[in-house]
Amino acid sequence: MSEEAFMANQNDYLEAGIHIATKVKTPGMKKFIYKVRDDGLYLLDLKTIDSRVSVAASMVARYDPKDIIVTASRIYAIPAAEKFAEAINAKFIRGRVTPGIFTNPLRENFMEPKLIFISDSRNEKQAVKEASKIGIPIIALSDTDNITKFIDLIVPVNNRGRRSLAFVYYLLAREVLKKRGTIKANEEFAYKVDDFEAKVEMKQQAQ
Repeated sequence: MSEEAFMANQNDYLEAGIHIATKVKTPGMKKFIYKVRDDGLYLLDLKTIDSRVSVAASMVARYDPKDIIVTASRIYAIPAAEKFAEAINAKFIRGRVTPGIFTNPLRENFMEPKLIFISDSRNEKQAVKEASKIGIPIIALSDTDNITKFIDLIVPVNNRGRRSLAFVYYLLAREVLKKRGTIKANEEFAYKVDDFEAKVEMKQQAQ
């Protein structure tokens, strides 16, 4: 894949650390690994990341924004995912999803989404459990240590790094709007990567 074929400059991907994964590998994530560094960290394939972000954006763009729920619970994922939801006019759930929110119509906060977008299948396992019970498609940002069972579309990425999360959600938001026809060119996108990034002081807050 040529530089022009990527949605963003490859150096921007590398500087964001979007490809730097963990030292743990689950069976479902094995195919996305490019190589192993000398320190044991797995590296994800940039071409695949770029391709999956594009596919995910296409999938999101097919749904009515009101039928999409974005959820995140990790400290660096929350601001990035929330800004993504804002940019595409989707609903956002901060923190862990409560049992029954998608499956129990008697709950006061009951929701009926048609697509779920999660930041981490481990931390958002309740969302995965709820959605899988009733057949709601799930898109997930997934690192090499994530379980991929019940995930309909995996976006392989470093889903812990502050800059990585900001960059991938920035790209996703921009591409969704382009595929919807809301904007026609990258230059029309009203957000910057920094708008999606958690502030340094958030490190002091508990997860």
